Amino acid sequence: MTRPLGNSDLTVSATGLGCNNFGRPGSATEHQDGTDAVIHAAIDAGITLFDTADLYGYSFGRSEEMMGRALKGRRDEIVLATKFGYPESGAPYEGARGSREFIRASIEGSLSRLQTDRIDLYQIHMPDEATPIAETLGALDELVREGKVRAIGHSNFSAEQMHEAARVAAELGVTPFVSAQNELSLINRESDASVTPAARDLGLGLLPFFPLANGLLTGKFTRDHFPADSRIMRQRAHVAHDANWDALDAYRALCEEWGVTMLEATFGWMLTHEPISSVIAGATKPEQVRQNASAGEAFRPSQEQRDQIDALFPAPATA
Repeated sequence: MTRPLGNSDLTVSATGLGCNNFGRPGSATEHQDGTDAVIHAAIDAGITLFDTADLYGYSFGRSEEMMGRALKGRRDEIVLATKFGYPESGAPYEGARGSREFIRASIEGSLSRLQTDRIDLYQIHMPDEATPIAETLGALDELVREGKVRAIGHSNFSAEQMHEAARVAAELGVTPFVSAQNELSLINRESDASVTPAARDLGLGLLPFFPLANGLLTGKFTRDHFPADSRIMRQRAHVAHDANWDALDAYRALCEEWGVTMLEATFGWMLTHEPISSVIAGATKPEQVRQNASAGEAFRPSQEQRDQIDALFPAPATA
């Protein structure tokens, strides 16, 4: 099942693959064979959206390099998304992160590492306060016109920055952003106060990151059991210790009543949450990829079921 990415001509799978684990030390995808296995399993499972960034991996560009090798012969089967311009990423480029100079250098680096002639969705990773958005949009528009990029998106923009970018793109007559990538999950719904309504108003496809709350919503965690080999326990243990376990226990009970897993219910809730285009989830093993892809197709909650979930994890008041 594919879905439109905002108002663009791109269509993406309901479940996307987050590629920040490729090259991650201590993971099953630290090396090329593990990365190859996950990428091929994802494509075979029908996942088409692959989301990476130039800084992912244990060194700058590592994830992109590994993906470039793994995708040989299969590049045209996916929608390839990458990001540039994260602060202090170690990028070896000159200029401010949103400047034309920086963007021109960044795209050439990503194209080379990914061994491709175009990026399907090119995203600015963080806003750059030092560069007028008009310059950033102008540089990205050049890449679209040259065929190096098919569509552009942004990540971590506020609602105000989203509206400003749309206004400037319309005034200049340049390629507008078609997607927004911001944190959103049942555990953290802060984006629903302003970013989600802005994406809906502007016709942007929303690509939430951390949709499974670092694993809390996969069903693998309980009040009394935190998997020691999980990324959350290695890097962000406080998230598990500080979680609202009363709400999570009640959610687990609802899932059992409905005959679905927490993973299936969470994907289902996300995919009925307008304007989400795809739920991007990371994986380090082929079986995780297959589980995520299956969960993305398995369940869509009724309005009554959505209301019950929302009651456990209420959205903040809109701005």
